[in-house]
Amino acid sequence: MIGSYVAVGDSFTEGVGDPGPDGAFVGWADRFAVLLADRRPEGDFSYTNLAVRGKLLDQIVADQLPRALELAPDLVSFCAGGNDIIRPGTDPDEVAERFERAIARLTESVGTVMVTTGFDTRGVPVLKHLRGKIATYNLHVRAIADRYGCPVLDLWSLKTVQDRRAWDDDRLHLSPEGHTRVALRAGQVLGMEVPADPDQPWPPLPPRGTLEVRRDDVHWAREYLVPWIGRRLRGESSGDHVTAKGSLSPDDIKMRIESAV
Repeated sequence: MIGSYVAVGDSFTEGVGDPGPDGAFVGWADRFAVLLADRRPEGDFSYTNLAVRGKLLDQIVADQLPRALELAPDLVSFCAGGNDIIRPGTDPDEVAERFERAIARLTESVGTVMVTTGFDTRGVPVLKHLRGKIATYNLHVRAIADRYGCPVLDLWSLKTVQDRRAWDDDRLHLSPEGHTRVALRAGQVLGMEVPADPDQPWPPLPPRGTLEVRRDDVHWAREYLVPWIGRRLRGESSGDHVTAKGSLSPDDIKMRIESAV
């Protein structure tokens, strides 16, 4: 029975793509925290989300790890290195070495450390050419998890998030339904009974014509791809002026989720 949970990571764990009614993001980690809290007596659960979008592995280790260690929760989810891997010239072997040092620190003080793999990017236009690099990093993450006894939230094997409805319009972050499915899978990883099946097939979609697909691609490139490339060229991060959500009430998260439906 997990009584405290700290989420560490980047935009994926912050919840980008899953806005609540006030515009602030919810995300899989917040949704997962609600699942955990529902198994505890009321008021007997604490949750802190330290994740900030755009952060690299070393930034996460420097800014978030000390706080996570200070809180010493029953569970930490650690998702980091993805933003490093998609940068040109990075070596997944070297990133994995730094990832392992962080896991070694966490497992010394935290009851359970859950790590995550990267998604299969074969259907993501900007990232599909990095699929082999991501797969290499995933193998390292799994090996590290074996060495330190960490449960693995395997996003590569979650096939239902390869549907376009699982992704936000920017095609880089999950939609609310995508985040929900990841939260459910996280529960399964820890042996919990979850309220729905994350592998449940999506309803069939009507076929799209070539013109519609091309129009969507042009809109996406103009609205999301060009600004994303621009930030990379300027050395900027989407999280430069963002602060972590910090301590959150599961009851408040639940109300925000229900209000957004």
